[in-house]
Amino acid sequence: VQLQASGGGLVQTGDSLRLSCVASGQSISSLSVGWFRLAPGSQREFVAAIEYNGDRTIVTDSLKGRFIVSRDTVSNTVYLQMNRVKDEDTAVYYCAAQPPRPAFSGTYWLKTTYDYWGQGTQVTVSS
Repeated sequence: VQLQASGGGLVQTGDSLRLSCVASGQSISSLSVGWFRLAPGSQREFVAAIEYNGDRTIVTDSLKGRFIVSRDTVSNTVYLQMNRVKDEDTAVYYCAAQPPRPAFSGTYWLKTTYDYWGQGTQVTVSS
C-alpha cells in the first residue's frame, strides 16, 4: 500500500484548505485511514480518521467543528477539509492507513497502530 498526501500550501488565517490522500495498492474500502500532523517542536498528533467501511469518522476534540474527514471510494482518496484555519494548524500533515481491526474504535489515535504512511504535506498558516 502506498499513500500520497497532497493539497498543502501557504494559506491565511481563516481560509479553507482540503488535503487529499490517494491510496494505491489496496482499496480504501479495506483500509482505515487516519490523518496526523507534526508541528515544529511538537510530537506527531492525531487529527482525524475514517474507518474502513466508512461508517465512522472521527475528529479530535480540539478540531471538531473546523475539520472534516471524508472519502471517495471511486478515486480511492481520503480527504481532510480544513476550515477557518488558525496559526496553530501550521504543520506537516500525514495520512496513514491500517487494515480493518476490531480494536480500531479504541486505538485510532495511536500512530503505532498504522501500518502505512504517506510522505506528508506542509500546511503553513500565515496571519
